[in-house]
Formats: sequence, structure tokens, C-alpha cells
Amino acid sequence: MEEATFLSRVPLFASLKEAHLAKLTEKLRTRSYHTGEVIFHQDDPGTILHIIQSGRVKIITTSPEGEEIILAILNEGESFGEIALLDGQPRSANAVAIEPTRTVTLDRSDFLEIMARHPEMISAVLAAVAAGWRRTSHLLEDAIFLDLPGRLAKRLLELAEKHGVRTGQGIQVDLSLTQQDLAATVGVSREALNKQLGLFQERGLVALGKKRITILRPDELKKQIY
Repeated sequence: MEEATFLSRVPLFASLKEAHLAKLTEKLRTRSYHTGEVIFHQDDPGTILHIIQSGRVKIITTSPEGEEIILAILNEGESFGEIALLDGQPRSANAVAIEPTRTVTLDRSDFLEIMARHPEMISAVLAAVAAGWRRTSHLLEDAIFLDLPGRLAKRLLELAEKHGVRTGQGIQVDLSLTQQDLAATVGVSREALNKQLGLFQERGLVALGKKRITILRPDELKKQIY
């Protein structure tokens, strides 16, 4: 019953009735990952859907030169790996646990069978796939049209909106991200990132801590994007 309740909060399965969710839990398997562990690599066979039960996961793509770009940071209740399940092709990106993480998984054959029996799920699956492509499209647009201050400001505000906690100082973002991780979200070197973060701090836009950033003046930070 606990797993069925959890699944009911997952957008992919929210349209299913309680009896169907209970049946679905029989097909799930639980997997655990420690911080930094690779859940799957780009080009691995795509045979399993993952749903985060606890922890956080980063989705990464790597250039031929070995440079990493973080496409998304996912929280509890979010799923990943849908694209490979739909087309049967290899994984299009890497998935890595940012912190101790537990996922529930569903095999491709079970996933396709459930969709065939419950076509009402299709719109949710398409929405999840579209969201991933939209994130990638936005990253490409940012790389073309925004300078480093604009890209970094936009990424910090996105992280604050999704993962931030309001405090007396501002919006605190604590994701256990390394500086290299944050640099990978904007596609720059760690040195360039640190220099720009320092400039933001000097202007009173952010406050920097160990694996923590507090957005002090979000409205002013937003002006860096335009």
C-alpha cells in the first residue's frame, strides 16, 4: 500500500486507479546507490525505467572531448529513462546519484504492457519525454544567446525554484553539488564559474557557503539574464 501511495504521486502513474497501482507494485524492484555512483551510462541498453524514491540524481551528457554538461537534477518522485524504453535504443545520457539514492524500477516489457492496457498513461509519458527535450533545447538556446553571467544567473534561479528553501537571508540552495557540478550546469570551467560567483557575491546577489548558495536578491539576479 505504501508503494502504491508513492506511485500515485508520480506523474507517469497518477492517472491509474488504486487497484491498478497495487498491481503495478508487484512488478517493481528497489535499487540503492551511494553518492557518485553511476546508475547507467550513455549508450547502455535502455531496459529499465527509474523512479526516485529518495535522494537526487543528475542527468549528464558528455562531449567527445570529455566535457560534461548537466541536463537535469531530479528529485524524489521524478522518473528518468523513459526515452530509451519507448524506442528501444541505447541510453542518451548518463545518470549519477548526487547523494545516497533509492529508486524503484520497472522493466521495459512491463512498462510497455502497462501502457498498452492503460492508454490514459500515454499523455503523461509524452509529457515527461517532452520535458526532457525542452530542457535540452533551453540549454542549447542559453549557450547561443546568453553570456556566462546570464547563464549562471538563470541556472541559479532554476535551482532555487526547484530545490531552494526560503530563509531569513534569502533562498538557500543546498544540493551537495560540487563546484565542478555547478560548472557543468552552465557549460564552463570550474575556474570561470568561481570567478563569476565571486563577482555575484561582491555585488551582494548571492552568499557562498560549503556546497551551499543563498540567493540574496533574486530580482536583481534575474536582471543578469536580459
